[in-house]
Amino acid sequence: MTTATQPGAFTAPVLYRVADVMELLNLSRSVIYDLIRRGRLRTVSEGRSRRIPASAITDYVALLEREARGNQ
Repeated sequence: MTTATQPGAFTAPVLYRVADVMELLNLSRSVIYDLIRRGRLRTVSEGRSRRIPASAITDYVALLEREARGNQ
């Protein structure tokens, strides 16, 4: 995990590896890559590394909540 640090502040992850997101969302590797491919989970690239911003995870969970409300 990549973290942001500010003096005296809580260190929160900013960018996650796919393996980290698998654990956070309790989803398989193939499902995570499918979400990325379908555009439901945003990523950023630095060189050959692909990372998932914390904001993208928050947005994805919010999308799931909106879809759940729409199906009621």
